[in-house]
Amino acid sequence: MIKTVRTVVLLLLLGQLWVMAQQRPATAPGAKNRTPRKSPVRIGETAPDFTLEDESGRTVRLAAARGKMPVVLVFYRGWW
Repeated sequence: MIKTVRTVVLLLLLGQLWVMAQQRPATAPGAKNRTPRKSPVRIGETAPDFTLEDESGRTVRLAAARGKMPVVLVFYRGWW
């Protein structure tokens, strides 16, 4: 029974990874018009404002959440 559950979970995870690998990477609206940053953000430095789409396709701005709720940014490689 436990082996069957592990197998099913593993297959679901592999399927999710395959689906994610098939999706085209999302680009931020207006990203082509902006000048890229010359230096990385340092530890403790305030993150620059940016706009991205969430998983539902809605536009989200960092400035809208700043000061209202904790924000955690997680970056991962989209193409495995």
